[in-house]
Amino acid sequence: MSDLAIDLAVIGGTGLYRFAELQDVESHQPVTHYGAPSGPIRVGLLGGRRVAFLARHGEGHSLPPHQVNYRANLAALQALGARRVLAINTVGGITERFGPRVLACPDQLIDYTWGRISTICEEPGTEVLHVDFGEPYTRSLRQAVIAAAQSAGVALVDGGCYGATQGPRLETRAEIVRMRRDGCDLVGMTGMPEAGLARELGLDYACLAIVANWAAGAGPDPDEVITLQDVLDNVAAASAGLPALLSAVLDR
Repeated sequence: MSDLAIDLAVIGGTGLYRFAELQDVESHQPVTHYGAPSGPIRVGLLGGRRVAFLARHGEGHSLPPHQVNYRANLAALQALGARRVLAINTVGGITERFGPRVLACPDQLIDYTWGRISTICEEPGTEVLHVDFGEPYTRSLRQAVIAAAQSAGVALVDGGCYGATQGPRLETRAEIVRMRRDGCDLVGMTGMPEAGLARELGLDYACLAIVANWAAGAGPDPDEVITLQDVLDNVAAASAGLPALLSAVLDR
């Protein structure tokens, strides 16, 4: 299946379950050593380049963050020929630069998740890997995304620290205070173990974070109640420039 020669794989997060701009779409759902991915992988053309798209939570948002089979998702994309993965994550903003509808390309992360299978070294007899993870996102892919945003005229914040929490509940105000103190700018539920697994599998990996709301107590109105509709509206608005940005990434 690797003869598909996929130029870029995109993993969509909450609110991004399809990639309507893809043309001549084929569907694939390879079963991997780790099981089945979250759903069908849609492979099509964007600007003449082959792109794979996978909805992380399933196309009907049926999988909560802690039940996503991150290993199978990445292994399935790799089996189809993907070598570069751009993860789109819906997040909350903690610090001032990261308000709702902001797009960001973080350069660091902190893992607060627990109980998830976080390595391909889980099964007995598998090789034990100690990958370098000091720089959790692939520098060359991050630089390509940042340069592509500039050339496409898409506003993008360069940098920031993503804090990955367990979910599916949102965080308490005290937890966000702690995360801010730890150095987190963004909070989401799916950044790990995905990034670490990509490193173990030898995939280039970067995150494009869509800020859907202020984290608990972090915005100008500390009593704001977050609704799902607000999240979806903000994701839709922030996603408007994604096709142009991705086309520019592919041009590089």
